[in-house]
Amino acid sequence: MIFPSTRRQFLSSLAFGVSAWSVPGVFADELTRTPKQTEGPFYPDKLPLDTDNDLIVINDTLTPAVGEITHLSGRILDASGTPIRNAVVEIWQCDNNGAYLHSKTGNADKRDRHFQGFGRFVTGRAGEYGFRTIKPVAYPGRTPHIHVAVKVPGQDKFVTQCYVKGHPGNEKDGILRSIRDDKARESVLVDFAPIPDSRLRELTARFDIVLGVTPRDEPKAG
Repeated sequence: MIFPSTRRQFLSSLAFGVSAWSVPGVFADELTRTPKQTEGPFYPDKLPLDTDNDLIVINDTLTPAVGEITHLSGRILDASGTPIRNAVVEIWQCDNNGAYLHSKTGNADKRDRHFQGFGRFVTGRAGEYGFRTIKPVAYPGRTPHIHVAVKVPGQDKFVTQCYVKGHPGNEKDGILRSIRDDKARESVLVDFAPIPDSRLRELTARFDIVLGVTPRDEPKAG
């Protein structure tokens, strides 16, 4: 069972980890831009009351979602490696039974009511974001994936998906295979690695997103 104190520790750890990320301008070469992917049909048609970055526990209840707890984090960068501050990052995914937070999802009768299914985070000065969620699972027709949207003021919404690196379903997933460039496809494949000594057998996953904006397009601090 996950108690609220665990949730607070998770949220505090995000703030603590900011200093570990690098500063602007450290990349000499242009980075591989993260490829756009379809938003899909299951962006929530009714957002939950709780839209924070902890998808495991809703409104500090004591009953956690079912699934492998995963700390998904990364940075939002431009192609030169400059962090993008104040970007809104959204994620949404199916629960451990393959059901989305959507009125037309399949398997709706088995949806995990304790899984938030959607979350938001606003990036800090290092472009960092973080979520506590579950490791994505497969459902008919799709390999495991998490949908990610990034909203930067003055730019069109950017949507992509991240995938479990090494999952056997990746080779048959048409949306993932539609990314023809090898480096671009590799950029959305993410390691979901065990956290050493985690009593809850939690995982960590790092997904940096590189947008096609230039430093002058970066939103002003506010």
